Amino acid sequence: MIIPKKLKKGDEIRIIAPARSLSLLSEENIKLAKEKFEKEGFKITFSKNCSESDMFNSSSVNSRIEDLHEAFRDKNVKAIITVIGGFNSNQLLDYLDYELIKNNPKILCGYSDITALSNAITKKTGLVTYYGPHFSTWAMKKEFEYTLEHFKKCLIENREFLIEPSKTWSDDAWYMDQNKRNIKKNEGHTIINAGKAEGNIIGGNIGTFSLLYGTEFMPEISNSILFIEECFSGEQSFPEEFDRNLQSLIHQPGFEKVKGIVIGRFQIEGKMDLEKLKDIIETKKELKKIPIIANVDFGHTNPLITFPIGGTARLEVTDKIELKILKH
Repeated sequence: MIIPKKLKKGDEIRIIAPARSLSLLSEENIKLAKEKFEKEGFKITFSKNCSESDMFNSSSVNSRIEDLHEAFRDKNVKAIITVIGGFNSNQLLDYLDYELIKNNPKILCGYSDITALSNAITKKTGLVTYYGPHFSTWAMKKEFEYTLEHFKKCLIENREFLIEPSKTWSDDAWYMDQNKRNIKKNEGHTIINAGKAEGNIIGGNIGTFSLLYGTEFMPEISNSILFIEECFSGEQSFPEEFDRNLQSLIHQPGFEKVKGIVIGRFQIEGKMDLEKLKDIIETKKELKKIPIIANVDFGHTNPLITFPIGGTARLEVTDKIELKILKH
């Protein structure tokens, strides 16, 4: 695997929009996010086409490819961070210059729909990519400390680190009203199955990850620790949706050699409580002998960890949980 260089103060970070457009963000939140990066010592630049917007609140494939290639090509750019998620970053996969990316390794960070882009790049180039906060996430005024701490642990520091649960969490539209927040106490990581495992990290948003099944862009699933989360899309049958996406993942070649599973926290609207999750997992014989934990700080609630796709992790689930990121 190719691990990109860590960030340091003074580095330039390029903001790109491989899914939805920068135009979705308010001017105030763009300013807040940029200022927060600058406070940490980074220089922020924006890709040429990141504010274009079409019927999908995105820009053309050509514009997005141009911006991504330029970000990797530019020697001054040390990291690339996505504006926000969306629905269509998998449109780009056939058009990417993977040799260009491989020969100019640097940090690429985002989550949700960026799952397709990150896992494909890792598969085709060997470059470790990162599942972590978007540029838009950095506009959050309150309850950002945990997200920032884990961004630094993964992308600035160069040593193994434990992932411990946040003390609080939120599932509110903070970007609409930064002063009216609904902060909840975090109950912590939850044990589903006990056991010990070490392996390569792949995954992200499970629905988006499934878009890679059967393609040349699907990473090797054998000997992996899967990090998976799902976004509530408005369907009232969310537990059923998660169940069938998980079943589809189980059907992938090599799943019998998966080492462990780490599940991100679900949104409240999805009505997926931990008892339902345990019931779903208990129905699947393939999951009975691998360690599984849930309610980890990634997905479509806040705060968020940053973890390396293509990196390695160790998971120990006994009477307590230890989740450690090793190579990142």
